[in-house]
Amino acid sequence: MVCDNCRERDSVLKLVQVIDGTPKELHLCERCAAEKGVESAVAAPSPAIGELLQKVQQQLLVGAGGGGTGAGDAAAASARDAVRCTFCSATLADFRSTGRLGCPHCYEAFEGSLRELLRRVHGNARHTGRVYMPPRAETADHGGSLGELRDRLKRAIEAEQFELAADIRDRIRVLE
Repeated sequence: MVCDNCRERDSVLKLVQVIDGTPKELHLCERCAAEKGVESAVAAPSPAIGELLQKVQQQLLVGAGGGGTGAGDAAAASARDAVRCTFCSATLADFRSTGRLGCPHCYEAFEGSLRELLRRVHGNARHTGRVYMPPRAETADHGGSLGELRDRLKRAIEAEQFELAADIRDRIRVLE
């Protein structure tokens, strides 16, 4: 679709304006959207998680050293970076650069640094929000068995086992 404003470039954004109670749609290219003061997701990408983690880690280093950036702070930082996960050999520097831990054992290896990171980002190292409640067993079982029965029905039809297919069809109807 072509930009409604310049009619030269492809539109990447749909802007809906309500004027006198009636909505008016404008399809804009990135340049025309910027001219109208609208930021598009293409024009303003969100910062990477690695950058955020590096900033928080720098704040941790400054905060731990009492505000100074002496040799003690650098030694402490290199000591933390030298810690490796015994299972996957990932380091804290790897975590800061990628934003991902190497394996489940990394949580134990970097526990102190992760707790401090969570405290700085969320204000607390303990979870105080909502608790995940898994779906009820009968709901989960119902969906899984229903999907499994449909797969079995499809295979029975393909194998031309029509009596078995009719039986499976009846069981599906009971579950639905």
